[in-house]
Amino acid sequence: MSIEQTMADQEIAMDAGKAAESSTEVVADERGFAGTVGDVTVADPRMICRDVNVFYGDKHAIKDVSLDVGKHEVLSMIGPSGCGKSTFLRCLNRMNDTIDGCRVTGQIALDGQDIYDKKLDVVPLRAQVGMVFQKPNPFPKSIYENIAYGPRIHGIAATRQELDEIVEQSLRKAGLWDEVKDRMEQPGTGLSGGQQQRLCIARAIAVSPEVILMDEPCSALDPIATARIEELIDELKANYTICIVTHSMQQAARVSQRTAYFHLGDLIEVGETTQIFTNPTHKLTEDYITGRFG
Repeated sequence: MSIEQTMADQEIAMDAGKAAESSTEVVADERGFAGTVGDVTVADPRMICRDVNVFYGDKHAIKDVSLDVGKHEVLSMIGPSGCGKSTFLRCLNRMNDTIDGCRVTGQIALDGQDIYDKKLDVVPLRAQVGMVFQKPNPFPKSIYENIAYGPRIHGIAATRQELDEIVEQSLRKAGLWDEVKDRMEQPGTGLSGGQQQRLCIARAIAVSPEVILMDEPCSALDPIATARIEELIDELKANYTICIVTHSMQQAARVSQRTAYFHLGDLIEVGETTQIFTNPTHKLTEDYITGRFG
């Protein structure tokens, strides 16, 4: 098992616990949820999700969620802690597969391909749909090897020259090249928090993904590093589809074009980010946006 997979398993296990706790509340809740408000479809989807459910044992964590993710857009997912947004995010590259007792139903397609097809190899899927976690998790290797690791194991680079080019271009796209080009053999763990997170983004980019998933990528960063990551997200959307889970409504408003609001496992409302934050339709969305709960 790789270092990256071990770290991913730890993060997923923590999220599973939160989702299981929150789903206990769903059983007792009688909100009379009648379906998602807003258009869950987009004209040019990269990913299509229909009637997605996630169960941790007998706990129903995600409930009949349908949502499209458009090409070259940033989709933000917001909602209170334990509402299921991170659980849903991890459905998009099957990271929940590693949880014992976790079961996912429904359909999720990437470019028309069912990603839960039993014949599908999840290794190339997780290269196509990369993940950036809440806390920066660079490998205990050099800066160079952090980026080179993925292209090497996926057979993307045939020669050292090609690998060098991938490393440089990935670091350039992540806005980190000028800061680290003279210390490529130094440990990635020696970088600042913001630099480590950009290194992790460069690592995801290096295997040529179509989609980048970000699970609260700035929660452990200071405001200056956060601003740099947000600028980077804005730049990256020209070439990638990005889904970001964030607790910061201000961040969602700054970086995303569409916003999805989750509450206790339900997708309550989805729409253009400006509309969600200035004129939400559902009362639960309005209450969360205005700070009445959450």
